Order: sequence, then structure tokens, then C-alpha cells
Amino acid sequence: MAYLVFALGSPYFNPAPEKIDRYVNTFSGRVIWLLLGGFFLAAAMTKTKLDEQLLRLTLKISGTKPRNIVIAFMFTAMIFSMVMSATATTAMMVAALMPLLSTTSKSGLSKALLLGISIAATIGGMGTIIGTSPNAIAVGILGDNGIRIDFLGWMVYGVPLAVALTAISCVVLLWLFVKDPAPVHLRFLEDKKSQGQNESVLQRSIVLIVIIVTILLWLTTPLHGISVAAIAAIPIVVLTLTGIITANDLKNLSWDTLFLVAGGLSLGEALESTGILQHYAGQIGAMKMGSMAIMFVLVYAAMLFANIMSNAGTCTVLIPLGFALLPGMEKQVALAIAFASSTAIFLPVAAPSNSIVYSTGLLEQKDFRIGGILVGILGPLLAVVWVLLIG
Repeated sequence: MAYLVFALGSPYFNPAPEKIDRYVNTFSGRVIWLLLGGFFLAAAMTKTKLDEQLLRLTLKISGTKPRNIVIAFMFTAMIFSMVMSATATTAMMVAALMPLLSTTSKSGLSKALLLGISIAATIGGMGTIIGTSPNAIAVGILGDNGIRIDFLGWMVYGVPLAVALTAISCVVLLWLFVKDPAPVHLRFLEDKKSQGQNESVLQRSIVLIVIIVTILLWLTTPLHGISVAAIAAIPIVVLTLTGIITANDLKNLSWDTLFLVAGGLSLGEALESTGILQHYAGQIGAMKMGSMAIMFVLVYAAMLFANIMSNAGTCTVLIPLGFALLPGMEKQVALAIAFASSTAIFLPVAAPSNSIVYSTGLLEQKDFRIGGILVGILGPLLAVVWVLLIG
């Protein structure tokens, strides 16, 4: 008590607290609302089993040829993960494929499907701002530095890169594992025809309409000028008012991801305001490295760090550091690092999607080296080339 009285009476005591607005505002920023809108869409798709219907439609379209099945499911996983999390996409697709996987246990087809889905779901998140946490963090940090990038603007960079890496991975997996052209029996689809009939057709229709309207408005932001955060209110409001998303559903949303992103943005603010980044940027700059060399060091560091720690944490530290090292190239740095952090799939625990497919017991640890090395080497390289080419 005496110490407290002494401290309060000390001339060095400053009762005025530091303004923390810049740190706490990240928890209500536009990036958080954008992610929340994406979570509502994903939860509604899962609840109404719209996702399962789309998967069965994918199998029917692909036919019975093994190569076509792998191609169809990899690109479906890529597309789904642009709206849903890679974890949810992988879990949903593996569950839908288990009857097929059980009949092709430990075969080349099962390995190609599981590895392909995991790779495509992780890579596909590059395509949209809501696809992965690093994307949202990159947009948030760019916004704090006065650089705005809308939903369509991100897709111009992310979608071609996701498609290219998915296609390359697909070709390699087919070459390595799918050598038997014999058709696969899909009788389990008939057994599932009756499933999902109890779900309201009206609810499913509402969800589909909300998804289409929301995504179209996100894509046309430059035309109407409505912010992506404001558009995200459409699924939040409509799905809640129609009773599709209930209070219990809200409890199961990925609130931890929202706090992770907001906390990452706050940490980035703190690193910049304290001068830590400028200090280390000055030391690295003293090495007299060229801008391209620094860029490649940053993206490959992002890939390596994301294999052993969270990709969100990786971006939180490396993007502001990249800004300090490469002034004038903030947009390219943020995009390249965000994309590179999504290429960390070398270990079974490097990405949640890897853990899910590994838990089936149909893969060995060494199986992940193929995609990990391929995507880990090519991904950051293509990311740098693509963002610098587009400008």
C-alpha cells in the first residue's frame, strides 16, 4: 500500500493512459465483418445440406473414370474453400467420399483423392479475401496503410494462382497415383438419395439466393460502391431473420478465427508503432540486398514459418516487416506473403486439412512430402511472379 502511495505521488507517474483506439478498433473493422458474413454463408450451406447436394452433383457430372473424379473433386474443393474454410471443406468432402474410399482403401485413387482435396482446399483459400485468415490480415494491414483492395480486386490476383497450383498438383497426383483407368462404382450415391429430404426446400432456396446475391455484390463493388463489409450484412441479417441461422448455430461459428485475425492486426499495429520493425528493417537493409532478393526471402520465410506455426501469425509479423524493407511495394508484399503462407502443407500437422485426411488412416506421413515440396517451392515463386506481373 505504501508503495502504491509513493508511486502515485511520484513525479514520473503519468495518469494519462496511452490511446488504444488503433489497437481495439481492429476487432470491429471491415475485415472482421467480411469474415463473419462468410462464416454465416458457410454455416447455412452446411445446415441445409446444400454443400452435400453440390458434392453429389459433382460426382454425377464427373462420371466413373478415376481421373475425372480426382479432377472434379480437387477443383470443387478449390472453389468451396473460397467461401468456406479449408477445414470445413476438407471435412465435408472426406465425409461424402468415405463410402468410395472404403472400397478403394490404400489404393492409388484414395491417396490421390485425399491428398488432392487437402491441397486444393488449402490452395483455394488464396482466391478470395474470406478464403483464409492471412488474406483478411493482409487486406486489413493494407487498409491501415491507406491501400484499399476490394473483393474482385483480390480475386484477380488469387484465383489464377489458385487454379494454376491446383492444376499442377492435379497433374502430378494423377501421374503418380492414378494408373488404373478402370471405372469406379458409385452405387453409394443411390443410397444417399433419400438423405436430406427432411431439410426445408424453402430454406435451401433462400440460402442459395443469399449466396448468389452476396457474391455478385462483392464482385461488382467497383460498380455500385457499396463496401464489402456492408454487403456482408446481407447473409448476417437475412439468414438470422429467416431462422436458418439460430442462436445455437451462432455459438458454433469460428469466433476464435475472428479474434485471431483482429489480434493479428493489433499486433501488427503495435510492431509498427513501437519502431521494432523499423529497427530490424534497418539491420536487414544494411545487408545491401536487392528488392527481388528481399521479396523472395520474405515469401519463402512465410512458407517455412507457416509449416511450423500459424499462417496468420506469420503474416502478422512478415507483412509489416516487408513494408519497412520495401517501401512503395506494400501491395505486392502483402499479397505475395499471404499467398505464400497458404503453401505450407509439408507436414500432416502443417494445415488442418492435412490433419483431417491423415486421420482417415489411408495416408502415411511421407505421402505429404509430394504436395509439400511441389507447392512449397512453386507456390511462393509463382506468387511473386504473378503479383509483380499484375502490378
